[in-house]
Amino acid sequence: MNTRPWNAIIGGLAGTIAMTLMMYGVAPMMLGRPMDVAAMLGAMLGGSWILGMLMHLLNGIVIFPLLFAYVVAGVLPGPPWGRGILWGLILWLAQQIVVIPMMGGGLFSARAGGMMPVVASLVAHVVYGVLLGALAGSLLGARAAHA
Repeated sequence: MNTRPWNAIIGGLAGTIAMTLMMYGVAPMMLGRPMDVAAMLGAMLGGSWILGMLMHLLNGIVIFPLLFAYVVAGVLPGPPWGRGILWGLILWLAQQIVVIPMMGGGLFSARAGGMMPVVASLVAHVVYGVLLGALAGSLLGARAAHA
């Protein structure tokens, strides 16, 4: 899959919006509280909630989509949306094994609420990945069809 960077960024924007809405809108219904990743990232970076949200947005809209476009999409199997899901799963694993423990939440969120946040995060990362992959791939296909 030859994903153009801007198409991946558009997919990352859609995925990040969906994931953020899930963190602050859906997660409270599942967990009884929002999944405030911005607050956790901000605290880890020694700053504010706004700094954490900016990091979340930078990662989701720019860094992870460009890694997807330039590195990952070319080596993962399947259709664009499937590659996006696989990338979302890779990001989820990295979050649960590296990022959450660094923020004091323990391996697989053991000190951050256990299985419910793990499952909520998994669902959010799959939604992010499918939107990233599908939009990056379909925008490429639409542009080629009109060229």
